[in-house]
Amino acid sequence: MTRMADLIWTFDALAEAAGATVDGTPGAGVTGVSIDTRTLAPGDLFVALQDVRDGHDFVEAAFDKGAVAALVRTDYARKPGDGVLLRAGDPLAALEAIGRAARARLSPDARVIAVTGSAGKTTTKEMLRACCARLGPTHASEKSYNNHWGVPLTLAKMPAGTRFAIFEIGMNHAGEITPLTKMVAPHVAVVTTVVSAHLEHFGTEEAIADAKAEIFLGLKPGGAAIMDFDNRHYARLSAAARAQDGVKVTPFSGRPVGDDQVMNPARTGHGIVQLRHAHEVDGQSLVTAHGQSYVLGAAGAHMVANSVAVVAVLKAIGADLGRALPALAEFGAPEGRGSRSRLAIGGGEILLINESYNANPASMRAALDAMRGIDRTAHPRRIAVLGEMLELGAEAARLHTGLNDAIDAAGIDLVFATGPNMKRLFDLLPEGKQGGWSETAAGLEEVLAGALRQGDAVMIKGSNGSRTWQLVAALKKRAAEATTA
Repeated sequence: MTRMADLIWTFDALAEAAGATVDGTPGAGVTGVSIDTRTLAPGDLFVALQDVRDGHDFVEAAFDKGAVAALVRTDYARKPGDGVLLRAGDPLAALEAIGRAARARLSPDARVIAVTGSAGKTTTKEMLRACCARLGPTHASEKSYNNHWGVPLTLAKMPAGTRFAIFEIGMNHAGEITPLTKMVAPHVAVVTTVVSAHLEHFGTEEAIADAKAEIFLGLKPGGAAIMDFDNRHYARLSAAARAQDGVKVTPFSGRPVGDDQVMNPARTGHGIVQLRHAHEVDGQSLVTAHGQSYVLGAAGAHMVANSVAVVAVLKAIGADLGRALPALAEFGAPEGRGSRSRLAIGGGEILLINESYNANPASMRAALDAMRGIDRTAHPRRIAVLGEMLELGAEAARLHTGLNDAIDAAGIDLVFATGPNMKRLFDLLPEGKQGGWSETAAGLEEVLAGALRQGDAVMIKGSNGSRTWQLVAALKKRAAEATTA
């Protein structure tokens, strides 16, 4: 039985927010919002969006799985078994309206944070979720729900009693962030970094920086803009932020500096939230930043930098750092973004570092750099499995071959690669480092598995379209079969 305390919307409030007509006899309300019948839970409102597939084709399945209502087009023809229908001219526009209503009903004491950037969005968002949950009721985007339907969906699911709300906002083209950040209306907006990603659509990094800076357009007056002081586009981003009403710019730096450098004139007066020290121990990082020492349950300079951005955000919202930051000790890198596991493969146990969710030149370099911290005693060989980096346009070949120095600096012993541009990089490597190349990720499975030995540290990374996640799944399947054999 649904309790009123479980409801995130009553039907009256939901219909008013959506501007929808109620068709049927409504109950108390809804406990969730879903656009996917595969993950729909009993008590959810199902929103029939038209995207790759038309959600109206799944209304029946939604009710079969326990949806208490469906938000549909005005002209949708009721079918046998349909329950309560909320009818609107455009379900996506209605979902956006629900999202704006959810944002408007938050307490004035609530704090809303929006995160974008070329890399590190989801990791930073998840770190913030963990820290803020120590301070009060917290709501955040699921997975990487950061686009034109993911942001309003996250807003629509936000309980009225939320104290901290964290939203990830992404883009592939200019103009996409603007309506989303205005919908979210954050008190704090974060740009984790700007690097060569989506060059196919933008042409230059400067254009990417301008598109990321759109996030500041939604900031509440007097809000805070958080950005990387060491990024080459800092001045551009800072100027865009300062153009907004009363916005305070708070830079952070994930680059460690010694005591003699802290008062460097170039940094004086910027109020930088500065990394002072980071040391990796057994896959964790011991970090000191902004006068706070904390344990981060993930390794790699990029992970540490993300945590420093989190410190800057917590400082901007006036959070108790002593209460919030201990949550990072329990933080593990999200699946596909540096998560680590030990697998029984190759006649022993290997360390698998799963970076397969996505890739651009900067995140690829960061993942390779993180391999430098792998203990050679426990893991004598460092193996990199590299998939194609997509959407790089005319610069694709150069940006792939340009990873050669990062491979050397990381002390990578063996490289496996997939995709035509990664073939260019693979061909530059000394023969002793060439583990294998295939046009597709699936084509690497057998040669990779056959090459693995006890103690190997294996990092797998590539853009989603390169499907390197298939190799992660294949290795985990082999390990499970070896364990149960």
